[in-house]
Order: sequence, then structure tokens, then C-alpha cells
Amino acid sequence: MTSRALVVVLDGVGVGALPDAGAWGDADANTLGNVLRAASPRLPNLTGLGLLHTLYGSGGHDLPAPSGAFGRLAAVAPGKDTTSGHWELMGLPVAEPFPTFPDGFPPEILDAFAKVVGREALGSRAGSGLVQLDELGAEHVRTGRPIVYTSSDSVFQISTHEEIVPVETLYAWCEAVRAVLDGPHRVGRVIAQPFVGVPGSFRRTGRRRDFAVPPPGETLLDRLQASGKRVLAIGKVAEIFAGRGVTESIPTDSNRDGVEAALEALRDDGGDLVYLNLRDFDARYGHRNDVKGFARALEELDGLVPGLVGTLREDDLLLLTADHGCDPTDVSIEHTREYVPLVAFGAGVLPGVDLGTRETLADVSATVAAHLGVAPLAGRSILHSRKD
Repeated sequence: MTSRALVVVLDGVGVGALPDAGAWGDADANTLGNVLRAASPRLPNLTGLGLLHTLYGSGGHDLPAPSGAFGRLAAVAPGKDTTSGHWELMGLPVAEPFPTFPDGFPPEILDAFAKVVGREALGSRAGSGLVQLDELGAEHVRTGRPIVYTSSDSVFQISTHEEIVPVETLYAWCEAVRAVLDGPHRVGRVIAQPFVGVPGSFRRTGRRRDFAVPPPGETLLDRLQASGKRVLAIGKVAEIFAGRGVTESIPTDSNRDGVEAALEALRDDGGDLVYLNLRDFDARYGHRNDVKGFARALEELDGLVPGLVGTLREDDLLLLTADHGCDPTDVSIEHTREYVPLVAFGAGVLPGVDLGTRETLADVSATVAAHLGVAPLAGRSILHSRKD
């Protein structure tokens, strides 16, 4: 049997502010640490692998010796963006940040939007999508004008009621907008955010879809596919890479849904690389400052860890990491610029090793490349390594 790699991205689970985090207003950010302090989730299985060790190191907080190796990764790419975070994890650090619009979208973007969609936008501000629904949802239902908003991330989000604008129409609008947002307005993602309900009780559905810009260079996904390896993307991964390098994609509605899809893929030998994004931490809890919900999501994942580990074969490799922070205790509802965890378990991993602070998220790519026998793109493999 061939070796396989499972990369699990705990979307938004950062482990402490990066040295330049103050420039982004995130000097006190520590997503995992602050959730642990505020809500005290019980995480015996994640702790046993080494997740909490990424916060405290080998001797901190009387933690037991972990079964995995552990460390933390610093982002080379500027900012705190989902797209650049995932690209760097797969060996493609980006030098320039995607544009953001903290004061809302300028007239030239809104004019281009109205031209391709045939309707004027509502809103166009930066802020919470849930607040946008509360404030603008009823007017959208009355007029049919789509709600448009952004955040500190490089996104152009379009929200429409499924009974007013069919979801397929919303997707077509996003594709059209994606095509015209270029040059200085080339946002990382255009996001479809459909919702249902009535005024006072609007709620998003699970039919969100991301339309990302294609990666500007080769990623490990491209290289694996070119070498004949199978890449199974679970969750929003395929959308972040604009489908490139992905053999098969499975959309998900929740963290549990994603883990169950990964378990089925591992049991059925459904990919050489299984790349799973667990977005509930970020989308459902981090962006809503829901500390207790974030803690419950960690506990839910903790309960699923034994199943994941138990499904691995002797030659398999498991990597747990993240793409950025999204501290629910922060005063904002945005991403936070943080180190991300790296927990490794399985073939080629020396248990209990403190890998220290690594220079780039691309060490995940280099490790997977070494495990699957292809040439690396960037970063350094952690296989068979000890702390420098």
C-alpha cells in the first residue's frame, strides 16, 4: 500500500500573535490560548497529540508527553488572509497582500458590480455579515437588490435570499464579479452567502461558495497531480485553489461533516493527499465572538480525534495546522495575525519532539512532499527532525 498524508486545517485556530501583529491591531491575539482561558474546554485527545504543546512548549503547564511532534509556524505572507494562508501551506508564499477595503467598496467597484449583475448593491460596507442581514435583509427581500459587504479579509461577499435570487443565479453573479475584480481590485475571494428566513430571523444556509483567484504559481497540489498522485479536497479547499491540482472535491456543512468525509476517504483509500478544512472555528464562532461555541467546537473535534488516528495506516502521516487566527475574545470580529500550530503524527514523526518556531507555513508542504516522494516547493520537512 502507498503512503498517504492527511492535512487538517483548523481554520482560524491561531496560537499567539506574530511579532508584527501590532501593525494589524492584533498584538494581544492568541486564539487557542484565549479560548482555553475563557472557556476551559476539555481536550484530552488533542492534548495527547500535542496541540496544547504548541502554546506552552515541552515543559509548560504540566502537560503529558505527546504522541506527536509539535511546533508553531510563522506566516511569510503579509496579512491574515484565508487564501494566502492556504497557498503558503501548500508551498506558495505570496509577497504582496490582497487588497482590502476597510471603508467599504469604492464607486468604481460598485459600478462594475451593477453593470455585470444588472442590479445596484445594498450596503457595500465592511462588517459582520449577520449584522448586514439584520439591517438590510428586509430591504433586499423588498427590492431584490443584493447585499454586498467585506471585512478585514480580502473578500467581496454577496448575500441574497434563496427565495428572491435562486442560488444558481447568485453563483453566476459571483463568477461574473470575479472576472471583473482585477488589477488593484483583485480581491482574494468573491463569496456567495445565501440565506433564508423572514425579517428578524434570517439565517445563512449551507450553500455558501467561494470564488478565489487562481494561485499565481505552482502549488504542491499541482505538483502532486502532475506526478500522478490523487488529491482529495474536503470543505472549501478546492474553492481556495480555484480547483487547481484537485482530483476530487467534497463540500461540507460542518466540522463533523468534514471529519466524517475524511474518515470515509481514509477507509476507502480515496486519496494520496487528503486536505481537509474545518471552517466552523472561523466562520461560526471566531467571526461572531462566540467563545463558548468555539470551545464546544474544539471539544467536538477532540471527540473525533481517536477515530481519525485509528483509521491511519502505519505508513500514513497526519498534520494538524491552521491558516491564520480568528480570536473570538478579540474586540473585532475579524481574522487575527498569529502563529499557527503544527502537530504531526505518524510515519516519519518522532513522538514528543518540540519542533520550535518554524519560518513559514510552507513547512507543511515540504513535509507532505517528502512523505509522498515528490520534490518540495518551499519550506523544510519536519520528518525525522528534532528541534534545531
